[in-house]
Formats: sequence, C-alpha cells, structure tokens
Amino acid sequence: MSISSINYGSSLLGLSVRNINDQLANLSTQLSTGVKSSNYAGMGGDEGFAIAARSQLSNIQAFTDTMTHVNTIVQAANTVLQSLSKTAGTVQSAAAATPQNLTSTGQSIGQQNAQSNLAAMVGMLNTQVGDRYIFSGSAIDKPAVASADDILNGTATQAGLKQVIAERQQADLGTSGMGRLVLSAPATMPITLSEDVAGSPFGLKLNSVSSSLTNAVVTGPSGSPSSVSVDLTAGNPNPGDQISFVFNLPDRTTESIKLTASNTTPAQPNTFAIGATPAATSANLNAALNSGIGTLANTSLVAASAIAAGNNFFSDGVATGSAVNNKAAAPITGATLLSGAAATDSIATNFKAGDTITVNGKTLTFVASGATGNQLNVTDSVQTLLSKIDQITGTKTPSTISGGAITINTNDAPDLSITSSNSAAFQALGFSGTVTASSPLRVSGSPLGSATSLTSGAANTVAWYTGNNAPGAARSTSSVRIDTSQSVQFGAQANEQAIRQAIQQTAVYAAVSASPTAPNSGAQIAALSQRIAADLTPATGQQTISDIQTDFANAQTTMKDAGARQTQSKAALQSLIDGTEGITQNEVAAEILQLQTNLQASYQTTSMLSQLSLVKYLPAG
Repeated sequence: MSISSINYGSSLLGLSVRNINDQLANLSTQLSTGVKSSNYAGMGGDEGFAIAARSQLSNIQAFTDTMTHVNTIVQAANTVLQSLSKTAGTVQSAAAATPQNLTSTGQSIGQQNAQSNLAAMVGMLNTQVGDRYIFSGSAIDKPAVASADDILNGTATQAGLKQVIAERQQADLGTSGMGRLVLSAPATMPITLSEDVAGSPFGLKLNSVSSSLTNAVVTGPSGSPSSVSVDLTAGNPNPGDQISFVFNLPDRTTESIKLTASNTTPAQPNTFAIGATPAATSANLNAALNSGIGTLANTSLVAASAIAAGNNFFSDGVATGSAVNNKAAAPITGATLLSGAAATDSIATNFKAGDTITVNGKTLTFVASGATGNQLNVTDSVQTLLSKIDQITGTKTPSTISGGAITINTNDAPDLSITSSNSAAFQALGFSGTVTASSPLRVSGSPLGSATSLTSGAANTVAWYTGNNAPGAARSTSSVRIDTSQSVQFGAQANEQAIRQAIQQTAVYAAVSASPTAPNSGAQIAALSQRIAADLTPATGQQTISDIQTDFANAQTTMKDAGARQTQSKAALQSLIDGTEGITQNEVAAEILQLQTNLQASYQTTSMLSQLSLVKYLPAG
C-alpha cells in the first residue's frame, strides 16, 4: 500500500499563510504610501466622492492662483495711483504758490518742473505687470498713454497740446486781441459792447451788466449776437458811481471789469474821468472799458483759453449744436419751451406726445403732461431736457446754451450718442442725425482769429490715451471668476476722470509759456496757475483717485472673503478624501503586528506538521 505525501501549497494552511503574506504586503504598502491602494478598485465604494472632491480642489486651486495674480495687478495699480496722487499734489502746490515769478524761459519754476512731472505720470500709467498694461482697460497689449514729448509737442503729422493751445488762443483773442468783443468807437453815443458772432464758442461772452451810474441808461445783454448798451446822453454820473461788466470765459469761469466814475486827474486804475460833457465822459468810459477788456483778454482769457484747449485735447467730450431761433425769431435759451404756439418762446418745430430722444441707449419719452422718470412734458423747457440728458450721461459739467447754440458736455467723448424720433424738432434744437461728442477738438476755419466753431481733430491730433476707449465702466474692462458663482472686476483706464484730470492739468501747466518781457505775462501765468491749482482739486461729486482705490480695495476684500471660504472648503474636501483613501497608521501597524503573530503561528504549525511521520505510529516489530 502506498501513502501520498502532503501537498503543502494547496493545503488550507498553505493558502492561509499565502493570504497572510499578501495582507502583510498590502499593509506595508499602505504604511509607506499613506493611502489604501494604488488603484481605484482598492479604494472602496466611496471613492466616487473622493474623485469629485479632487475635482473641486482643483477648481479651488485655480481660483486661488487667479486671485493671487489679480492681487498682484491691483497692488501694482494702487502703488501707481498713490504715486500719481502725490505727483499731482506736488504740481498743485507749485501752482498755488505765490508769487509766480517767470524765468527767462517765460515759465515759472513750477511749470518747468511740471514737464518732468508729466513724464513721470506717463511712466506710471504705462506700468506693466507681466505682459499686461494695467491702465489700458481691455487693450492690455497696448501702452495706456502716449509719450510726454508727443503729448506736448506732437509728431511729424499730428499736433500736440502746445499747438492746440496756441490755435485756441488765437481763436479766443480774435484778430483785434479784444476777446472777440466789439466795442463802439470812442466818440459814439451810446456805448455798445457786443460779441462778434452769435453761438461762437470762442472769446469773452457777455454775462451781465450792473450799474449805479447816475443819469445812465444801461441795457442788455440781449440780442443776437449778445450786446449791452450804456447811454450817458442824459447827463454825467456822480463821482463814485460804478458800472460792472461780467464775462463768461471759455473754461466756464467768470471775470468782471468794474469801473468807477472819478473826477481825479489823472484817472486812477479801474476808473474813468468825468468829463466836461456827457459825450466826453462817455468817451472816457469807452477808453477805460477798452483798456480793461484788453487787459482781461491778455491775462485771464489767455489762461482760460489754455484750460479750454486742454479740455478739447484731453477728450472733455463736447457736442455743440448750431445756433437756432425760436418761433419769435430770437435765439433759443434754457427757458425756451419744447413746444408752443406761433410767435412764442418755443422751438421752431414742436415735439409731440410719443416722440422720443435716446441718450446712450436710454430713452426719454414725451408725454402731454404729468411726466415722471425718463419722461418729458411737451411743454417742458430746453433746460429741463438738458438736465435730463446730463443725468443720463452722468457728466459733472452741466450742458449749456448760449447764443442759441446748445453745448452738451459728457465726461468722456465715446460716451455720448443722442438721436430722436422727431428729426425736425431735433433740428430745431440745432442737431441732426446722431449726435456724438468729438475728441479731440480743434479750431475750425482760417484765419483762426475769426473762427466760429470747433471740429474733430482725430485725424491730425495726437491721441494722448492709447488704451481701450470703448463705452462702459473702466472696472468692467477686466473681470475674472474667483469662485463658482462670483467674479470681481479690476480693470483700470488712464482716461478715467480722476486720472485724466491729473495728467491734463499737469500737461497744460507745462505747455503754456509767455514772453518774459511782456507787461501782462506775470498776470497771465498767475491766472493760469490759479486755475490749475483749483482744477487739481476735484469738484463735489467728481471722481477722485481715492474712489478708484476704493473700488480696488472692495475687489481685494471680495477676494479675501472668497479665499477664506475656499480654505474652509479645501479642509472639508481634503478630509473627505483622506477618510476615503487614507489610512490610520496606528491601525495599520496594529494589523501588521496581528498578521505577523498569525503568520508566526502558522509557520510553527507548519513546522510541527512537517515533522509528522507514519513510522511514529507503527507498532514496534
């Protein structure tokens, strides 16, 4: 009889030992890697949740990287804005200083420094973060601002600010140097003072006249072009009697000439001599007024003209209609009604109920009465219409009407588009087709001293701002998602009102020079400096550099809050992944010890079995 040997490998004990070895290998791998398995099959039934969690973690990491990049851009922008504000403050302090002594260059020291300040501002606004120009809006591959030299001096084919200022000065002074005013001959009674052309944007404009002159008859301003009359035919005034003329200047400021009747010989400044006859007195008043206008024209008007030219060059955004009359054949004014009967102070063609005027995509609708919101009564005034337009455009410079011509102001030239369903009534306001603001503006016509209008200089004038110039808020030109359902806007443009105002006033201050030997040069530069200092302080309601920084601060706060939420989410998601895929080292170590004990027992059992022999169980023979 034969006895088969025991097959250890296929025995239950052998299989158990092999299984223990496999478990020990797996547990050792887990202990070294920290995860349950090297493949999904070994992770268990909850691995689907872990896979989804990993996807969410990846998204959060992408949001984190995005916010880090945006924060870098915002911090750089804030640094630029802080430096820009400091530089503008330096220019303002220099402009506000007194006296404004001129050097041999025809400029003050502050003006000469303003040239280097302008270059510094241009460098700031052309700051790059990586390959991104941060003040160019959505045009991130383009510098935001032209060079300081091009802005001031132009190029071979395009005019710079200095040329635009020089042209505007000629147009504002006029060929006679009297600010486009026409004064009657000295021997003429009554004295008449009038604007040269109705509706012209240039020169001094008659605002008002007030008089305490005894025996004088003073009328106006009235007519088209506007004029005033001073008639002394009835007799001489008394010593100390006064007459004051108030003028509007191109930069929307006002100046006055006040003259006092005097019997002092020789006549003192700002006085006129009482003559032996009313005719002689009238001639003396005429001469004093002529002198006063000449001085005003060559001081404050020149300064105001430079400011106005700066507005034209730096895209103030102006649309000017042609001068038109009402049904009574007089120039329309703010009080002119938008509809009315024949021969009344109403526009030549009436607006009717149901007509519309669309401003930047928002519609103003005419109703018979009871207008609310974006509605106008057909019997409202031109001024009411202009106020509605200004509310829509958001301009900080109210639109005006002078000499029958409407001037619509907006903060940025591209931000103006006006149309009407009633073309005839729209034309009765001085407009036709689609009204858009021109930028930049240049004096139209030759000779410049007789020009009566402005025209677009887009083709032959340096564009100081070279970044994105499409309508819309600057912040919205750059937007990124920082969470699943949250975005932040962080765009910036150098042509934003606060930034533009700083660079514009600095450039104008640097561009103007006067003859160092001319008698009015000092007063001219002083008048300019006074305006520059004032304009570098934003008016109430105007955007400030701090406003832009506040927008950036809000974006940073939003990102900080989003980052805090995401940090919590990351912790929860990582915990889920660790719970699904991870191990507890103590537990795995305990399992390994248990298996090692079991394995040792199995080996001992195997050893004992291997020593068994049938001979030991056979009886001794």
